[in-house]
Amino acid sequence: MPLTRSSGPRGQSVGIDQANSLLISLSTSIVNIVGTVVAMLFIDRVGRKPLALVGSLGMAVSLGFASWAFSHKSGAGDDISIPETQGTVALVAAHTFVLFFAVSWGVILWVMVGEMFPFRVRAAAMSVATASNWIANWAVTEGFPRLSEWNLSATYALYAGFALLSALFVVRVVEETRGRRLERGPEAVVR
Repeated sequence: MPLTRSSGPRGQSVGIDQANSLLISLSTSIVNIVGTVVAMLFIDRVGRKPLALVGSLGMAVSLGFASWAFSHKSGAGDDISIPETQGTVALVAAHTFVLFFAVSWGVILWVMVGEMFPFRVRAAAMSVATASNWIANWAVTEGFPRLSEWNLSATYALYAGFALLSALFVVRVVEETRGRRLERGPEAVVR
């Protein structure tokens, strides 16, 4: 079934018809829960940095496929749709994005924020890091509808680019905190 454009509380948003929206919302929630459990099981075995890198790359690929799928839209205004194949790709890409986010950044951010700062500045630094995260979440939430009205495919491509930048950030800046003692700061390794 093709994806169609439907009216939403903030104007227009691309989605699935009403009959399937609850099922899709439920399946997305299940994917999110499964990904979060996987992250909790592997964060101390694999490490924070590798999971964050895999998550960033997986999110970039998922967003790239969403961009491709929505580049095949037809129609305008309230009458927009994409072909069935691209609709399926968009749905799978959305679920895959949620999975890669849940397996990585959805859990790792909160673990690493508590591990990466020395005790003397930990409370203040965690407050700034958490506020920065919520401001970024707000910016994406507010920005996406406006950007998608401009060009939905380009919006997903832009976010894929940001996911690639997060992979570069992980490779170059993020230090692994697995196995380090919190009491002594990031220098002390637990043996």
